[in-house]
Amino acid sequence: METGDGKDKAGTDGQDAIFVRGAFGRIAKRYVLTNHVLSLGIDVLWRRKTAGLVAKETPKIILDLATGSGDLAGQIQSACPEASVLGIDFSLPMLLEASRRGLEQLIVGDGMCLPVEDGAVDVVTVAFGLRNMASWTGAAQEMARVIVSGGVLFVLDFSLPQSGILRAGYLFYLRQVMPKIAGLLTGERRAYEYLCGSIERFPSGEAMCRMLEKNGFAHASAMPLSLGIATLYIARKAD
Repeated sequence: METGDGKDKAGTDGQDAIFVRGAFGRIAKRYVLTNHVLSLGIDVLWRRKTAGLVAKETPKIILDLATGSGDLAGQIQSACPEASVLGIDFSLPMLLEASRRGLEQLIVGDGMCLPVEDGAVDVVTVAFGLRNMASWTGAAQEMARVIVSGGVLFVLDFSLPQSGILRAGYLFYLRQVMPKIAGLLTGERRAYEYLCGSIERFPSGEAMCRMLEKNGFAHASAMPLSLGIATLYIARKAD
């Protein structure tokens, strides 16, 4: 049973996990199409960039957390054909969509308590998922736990552009345009009002790097994409 109206009930560090699980379950079948429409297809390039950087690490075992419909996991598997790619998500409807797209190693699991042993993976990736977890710091600590010493974390998510004019225009799009378009495509405008609002609350840039470095990682860096509409964060597991 869902609770509340989707507002943040986990304080400043995280989101309402019950609402998020229900929202993603309802939009699962139209999630990929809606993402591509709302981003004008640019999200495909962001994932491709991430997968290429993952491949440079030559990992053997990769965990794609909050894998959703498997967009990033599929890109990574193509870029790293010799690697084992495991997708974990707490939404079964989303994982069913990933399965239909050909992904085989899928597990229902919560980012707050991953069903993975300590130091079991070389790389963890999470695209547009950390923002929706119950605790950002708790998820960071859990991801650090499962990564081998020296392994790498890649976090891809939306952010707010630094340019004043671009930022203002982007905020208008987030608050007024995106929820309406997504509502027409999915019938779930309320869910997208919540998801769009979560972008404003999510730490970005240096704030995200500091959060990662306080929770098990070192040398975190931020790579703005598409003028800062999205950012790719890369950090190494601290020794």
